[in-house]
Amino acid sequence: MPELPEVEVVRRGLESHAVGRTIDSVTVLHPRAVRRHLPGADDLSGVLAGAHIRAARRRGKYLWLDLHRPDVPQRASVPVESAVADPPADSSDLALVIHLGMSGQMLVTAPDAPDPVHLRVRAQLGDGMELRFVDQRTFGGWFLDAYSDDPDPALADIPTTIAHIGADPFDPAFDPAAIVAAWRTKHTEIKRALLDQTLVSGVGNIYADEALWRSKIHGARLTDELGPRKLRSLLDAARQVMSEALESGGTSFDALYVNVNGQSGYFERSLNAYGREGQPCRRCGRLMRREQFMNRSSFSCPKCQVRPRGV
Repeated sequence: MPELPEVEVVRRGLESHAVGRTIDSVTVLHPRAVRRHLPGADDLSGVLAGAHIRAARRRGKYLWLDLHRPDVPQRASVPVESAVADPPADSSDLALVIHLGMSGQMLVTAPDAPDPVHLRVRAQLGDGMELRFVDQRTFGGWFLDAYSDDPDPALADIPTTIAHIGADPFDPAFDPAAIVAAWRTKHTEIKRALLDQTLVSGVGNIYADEALWRSKIHGARLTDELGPRKLRSLLDAARQVMSEALESGGTSFDALYVNVNGQSGYFERSLNAYGREGQPCRRCGRLMRREQFMNRSSFSCPKCQVRPRGV
């Protein structure tokens, strides 16, 4: 699943190629792509027609477009239930939440470009270009939402369905000291804590392993047994590795993740832990190991990241 760097690459592409345009029409080609929009495909298409794309935004691994409909009066916010089950068609400000799932792609292309095999949604933009949602595995999709009415200013412009997600390491509201304090009150494996999106968003399995390797911490270490300085170093490592991945366009193991121009990222070449089972640790030379973790895999160095006793 795309993690923060990959989603941010897509967001930047949408900001460059879609923001400022108007959506003329939307055609839904597969119902699963809009299954989270409970009123259905026709409703989504009708609400989006004529909407102006004001911004492309992200929180952690979640992406959305800020939309404005000039033909309807301004309204503050809509309760969560209404926003999800019955989108506010009479509101001028809406969020188009885009869930990339495992294989979702947002492409900005010329209208005469060949349709991808797994094209799910087509949006024609006012400048003649098309915004296409491609999703081979159909785990992702589009849906409309209203903005949170939480009194916290940091959540004022966040869609209601995303408001529970914590800030990511690139968010101005991110508070490392508060994260460390919260971790210290828990009795759980540090990798599980790092993947908890309600505390730190944006980190997935790949960058969790990379940050743990850089910090010389085994993922099974318990949060309440790690000191504040060590936990802070892990947060710093997570931000650092994701920043480097962002500069490389993200991590692409196959053709499923691409940016809006269809290009793959190449940070895979710089990975120190993830996917390197049986290869020498780039720091000490010991062979990297793979361990089972929550129906997934964790990769670590047996010398640099000592496994806790009893694990």
